[in-house]
Amino acid sequence: MGRIFEVRKSTMFARYDRMAKQFSRVGKEIVIAVKKGGQDPATNPMLRRCIQNGKAVNMPKDRIDAAIKNALGKDTSNYDEVLYEGYAPYGIALLVVTATDNTTRTVANVRSHFNKGGGALGNSGSVGFLFKHTGVFKLKPEGLNIDELELDLIDFGLDEVGEDSEGNIIVRCEFNDFGNMQKALEERNITPISSELEWIPLNTIEVTEEQSEEVFKLIERVEADDDVQHVFHNMA
Repeated sequence: MGRIFEVRKSTMFARYDRMAKQFSRVGKEIVIAVKKGGQDPATNPMLRRCIQNGKAVNMPKDRIDAAIKNALGKDTSNYDEVLYEGYAPYGIALLVVTATDNTTRTVANVRSHFNKGGGALGNSGSVGFLFKHTGVFKLKPEGLNIDELELDLIDFGLDEVGEDSEGNIIVRCEFNDFGNMQKALEERNITPISSELEWIPLNTIEVTEEQSEEVFKLIERVEADDDVQHVFHNMA
């Protein structure tokens, strides 16, 4: 019984850590959005997106409201969005998206994570060309027809539309069309579950199961850093 309890406790703490990381990520995005476009979601599409993403990870409304309020404070940190590029073991390319108030600290930490995980941090542009910067909208399928949606959104920069493993509709567009797509969905009273800017690999690399485990250990190490928002890779 004690063993079962320890496993459950470990799982509970892992879930709590993951939730705390998600809340922290959304909180930083809210700060950036408010400082760029103000505190009113009605006139700040970037903030609307952040609020949607907060709801998608079950972030309580009072935490979202508090993040918006804190962003208005004079003592609130100013976060810069910085992209780091490098390689994991076996030639796997990694893009690390960060939100930091101290780039000196962040680059040192990210380089350390790469080195300890058998990878190498590269220069700007070293692997970015291997990815495509894309807008990704996740929609509830109720009341929507994929074929009709595709025809309806094609003039707003639609790249592709499909379904994920959970049956949600996934809409992708070019990075530069993200705002147009967000507006088009809002005009059709379609509220996304979440909307993100992602880096999609143009080609993927096959690795063995053992090799993938080694790569994922490095990714997990990087993702655990407080300044890191997302990590993208080109592993198949």
